[in-house]
Amino acid sequence: MTQGITYNNRVGEALDSVLAGIDHTRLVVIADENTAQLVVPRLGSTALAQAPVITIAAGEENKNLDTLAQVWRQLGELGATRNSMVVNVGGGMVTDLGGFAAATFKRGMGFINCPTSLLAAVDASVGGKTGIDFNGLKNEVGVFAMPRHTIISSCFLDTLSTPEIKAGYAEMLKHAMLHSHELFTQLLHADFDAAFNTLEFLKLIEQSVAIKQHFVEQDPHDNGARHALNLGHTVAHAFESLALKRGKPIHHGYAVAWGLVAETYLSHKLFSFPSADLYALATFVLSNYRAFHITCDDYDDLIAFMTHDKKSRNGEINCALLSICGQVHCDATISPNHMKEALDIYRDLMHI
Repeated sequence: MTQGITYNNRVGEALDSVLAGIDHTRLVVIADENTAQLVVPRLGSTALAQAPVITIAAGEENKNLDTLAQVWRQLGELGATRNSMVVNVGGGMVTDLGGFAAATFKRGMGFINCPTSLLAAVDASVGGKTGIDFNGLKNEVGVFAMPRHTIISSCFLDTLSTPEIKAGYAEMLKHAMLHSHELFTQLLHADFDAAFNTLEFLKLIEQSVAIKQHFVEQDPHDNGARHALNLGHTVAHAFESLALKRGKPIHHGYAVAWGLVAETYLSHKLFSFPSADLYALATFVLSNYRAFHITCDDYDDLIAFMTHDKKSRNGEINCALLSICGQVHCDATISPNHMKEALDIYRDLMHI
């Protein structure tokens, strides 16, 4: 199952070309309130010029059943059918929820993703995972549904804050660790204060997505090899679920950055991942990513979230860990004591 992807900074032209090759009766755009204002008018797509825009509230806290129902309702009011086409324009929240809405309305409409954040470009818009947060858990309800196409660009980076760039970069760092020590080392030299060359950065994005696609094509429905992409995410999703419980969501990319540190510590402890690389990763994350505050009193909640994670098969904690960059151990079972030790390391770094 191969997902069609176009890498092009002329997004409107690319979108028109893709739509010309897909039989559809009408178009509907789904965007959040930010991308509806800042990005949709910049697309320059002839095909979208008259398309209605379903605008949803921005932010992870709105990736929920209420927002999904709003989208379904508006699709119905617009007369959308199974032969209609949804174009999701936005970050990961939009592509996750918009893809889920399209995949379930009328038992399945086609959709195209136009990611506008770095995080969505390298992760959420690729691979066919859609869904919403539910019952206090991250991405608890969803379906596998491949977009008809995804158009990836770097031309919207100027609409993103530095923290948003860093959030997407955390997923790129994860992909690099799954690929090779050389790429991992290269990405540790990022200068977030320097201006991005959009063409050069588009090449980095393409390289990162290709690594993800390698695992997705082996395992489209996430039953085995694709579990490698969970590196850093057991801890990250627990942090995000705790933040949702507190009513103060945190950015997925920041949670991933610190999740990588905690799970790389476990990789060092259980699979002898090189200490020098662990130190280099921790230094980079400590320098660039604001930490999520936890105390020992939060450990039981975090462990509970991990055992309720989709990766857990029988109430255990499962992580993807590394021996070295490029050599992954999927579904390593982690004892609560080892996980608490990793959280201790995280807390020690958090207070430096």
